[in-house]
Amino acid sequence: MSPALQAPSAPTRRTALRGIGAGAFALAGAGTLGACSSRDVADGATGAAPDAGFTITDQRGKRVAFDRPVERIATAIIPSPSMIAAVDGSHARIVGINESTLQANKDGIFGTVFPESKKTATIAGADFIPNVETALSLKPDVVIQWGDQGDEVIAPLENAGFKVIGLTYGTQEKLETWIDVFGTLVGKKERATSLVQWMHDEDKAIRALVTPEVRNRTTVLYLRTAADGWTTVNKSHYMNHWADIAGGVNVARDEATGTPQVSVEQLLRWDPEVILLSGFDATTPADLYADRKLASLRAVRARRVYKIPLGGYRWDPPCCESPLMWRWVAQILHPRLATRIGLRTRIEQTFDHLYGYAISRDQVDGVLRLGMNGGSSGYDGFGA
Repeated sequence: MSPALQAPSAPTRRTALRGIGAGAFALAGAGTLGACSSRDVADGATGAAPDAGFTITDQRGKRVAFDRPVERIATAIIPSPSMIAAVDGSHARIVGINESTLQANKDGIFGTVFPESKKTATIAGADFIPNVETALSLKPDVVIQWGDQGDEVIAPLENAGFKVIGLTYGTQEKLETWIDVFGTLVGKKERATSLVQWMHDEDKAIRALVTPEVRNRTTVLYLRTAADGWTTVNKSHYMNHWADIAGGVNVARDEATGTPQVSVEQLLRWDPEVILLSGFDATTPADLYADRKLASLRAVRARRVYKIPLGGYRWDPPCCESPLMWRWVAQILHPRLATRIGLRTRIEQTFDHLYGYAISRDQVDGVLRLGMNGGSSGYDGFGA
């Protein structure tokens, strides 16, 4: 288990959140995102003044019209509440969430930053099938739902009369579109644009740090526990984006299926230098180190197995804290860069800016799972 998160004696909440491009949160300097710099961010929504009507074209291609910025949001999508809170600087508009989001809020620091998030009503579970009765009782102005999971997750909501934004997931470009959509929904387009620019700047800054260190890219495996063993991800997963920025390469990138099953034999064939354990299950580095079947793996022998952090949301999928994940992986792969990566300071600055929250040193330890990862090579560098 990760160390207990301690609530600060006096958390600070900013009533007017600062712009990202200057001041204390100018983390990286001006720049553009290597793979995405030629694309306009605002491809998912039209602009609107705070008191004006607007129309959003969601990622299904459906246009949804609003008279004004929304005040009540329900979302069946697991990572979206932390993104909405980051764009809005508040959890106040979020009235319904997924059961998995509720669990993450209870387990991680998000529930300390926004205590109300640990009591938010749930409108869907792991299958994303909406509880329409609960949703109706919450009276949301909009419901956020997956746009590519079939009619059974969207049709019940639309048939009940809700305005539904259908989203899809998995790339940096789609993450940026989500941020833009949420900025439009809550009437904070400038805030959303500045968040995306920060991500572009961070991408450029981290690549500049890592590139001189990369002779041969470090082989990395992302591992998630399944009922009958493990699964991993191929090149279609966001994992490849953060591995690339950090100077690594996914050993499973060329697998035919998106989330292939992984046997012990396949693990031994891949023999990755580093294994990163999903934040969606309870498996720890100690579990792999104790498994005699895995004793010959390079990552196990070198004790380079790490549990991915849990911040305002899990860091493995795309979220508003993704630049922190990029820096974390860069330090895992290149421990010599620890002082230049400055992850702990970046966490403090990011939580201040995204959530208006002064995160404590002990809480940073918890986000980084310092106890859980303490037996792995080089992890003492994260405590500095």
